[in-house]
This record gives sequence, C-alpha cells and structure tokens, in this order.
Amino acid sequence: MASGAGLGNGLAALTEYVGATHYLLARHDVSQDGGLDFVVCSDWPFDIVRRLSGIIAGLHAKITELEKCLAQLQPAFHTMPDDIGLPRGVSRSYCAVTFSVGRTRFSLMLLFPEDVILSQESLRDIAVLAGYVASHKIKADVRHDRECELTERELECLFWIAEGKTSDEIAVILGISRNTINNYITSVMRKTATRTRSEAIAHAVRNNLV
Repeated sequence: MASGAGLGNGLAALTEYVGATHYLLARHDVSQDGGLDFVVCSDWPFDIVRRLSGIIAGLHAKITELEKCLAQLQPAFHTMPDDIGLPRGVSRSYCAVTFSVGRTRFSLMLLFPEDVILSQESLRDIAVLAGYVASHKIKADVRHDRECELTERELECLFWIAEGKTSDEIAVILGISRNTINNYITSVMRKTATRTRSEAIAHAVRNNLV
C-alpha cells in the first residue's frame, strides 16, 4: 500500500465496493491555488480535476475549523458546475468524505452513476479504510524524506566542494581519510540525484544548503 500503485489499487477497490465509478483523494494541508499538488491519487478525468482545485478551495474557505472537525466521516454531496463535462452516465453530483490521518486532513471524493444511491454507512466505512490506506502513503513519504536528508558530515563535504576543494584537501581539513570523503560525496550525489560535483553544487545552491 505504500507505493502510488498500491494506494491507487486500494482506493479503486473501496470505490468499487461502495458502488462509485471514480475516486480522488485530496489533502488539505497543500494549497489548491498553485496547481494539482493537493491531489494524492485520482482516476478522475484530468479536466475535471483541474477545474476542481478552485472549487475545493472555495468550499473550505467558507467553513470554520470547528465545522471541518464536525464534518469528519460525514458524507456530503456537491453539484458540479454545468460547464464541466462528465463521462456519460455519471451523476453531476459527487460525494466527499473527509477524514484525518494524524494532523493531515484528507477528502475522498467519488463520482458515481446517475442511477446509484450511495449508502451513508458504507461511505463512512470506506473513509475509515481510506484513512488506513493513506496512512501507509504518508509513512512512506516521511521515510523517503528522511532517507534523502543529508547528514552533518555530508553537508560539510558539500560545503567544501562548493569552495573548490579536492577530496585530498577536504580529508586534511576534516581529519579523515580520502576514501571516507569520497564515500560521503557519493552519498551526497545519490541523495541529491546528481551525477557530478558541479551538479551537486548547483543543487546545494538552489536549495540553500551552502
């Protein structure tokens, strides 16, 4: 479940179980104004997702934090604007169920057929299960971020590389062997996804690491 494919498969199974056709998992700690970063996983048609960002921002701007808390695990139905094209046979209403994983608030949004009435109880059930699935995604992301963090010694090596020092010179400065320095530099390049020292320096400058 930790991978993107695993998350999508889990949400697809929950969507099918409840009788819906398409799912979108959104997180609300990411701004909806700057693109589609708020979308965690979705099989909605892209044009609808693109339009939905402004709609989500508008909906959540109108309610208080208390109302958001009270709305947890309470299915709500909203109507798509008339100018949004939908797949044939899909209702113009979509369902949204909000839940939290830790301090992060999510909404599971579902499209469903025009002739289907979704069960409130089943919607609450799949929201709980979606929270479980999403928690694995969050843990995987946090673990990946930690794996990509540079250690203090790696940052020191990166600083001296940016100063134009060779491995031999850095070894003398830090009082450790040249081979150890090269190992640190290799680790820096792996974590920053760079292939040369110049690329590593450019990455460090862009990200204010040196």
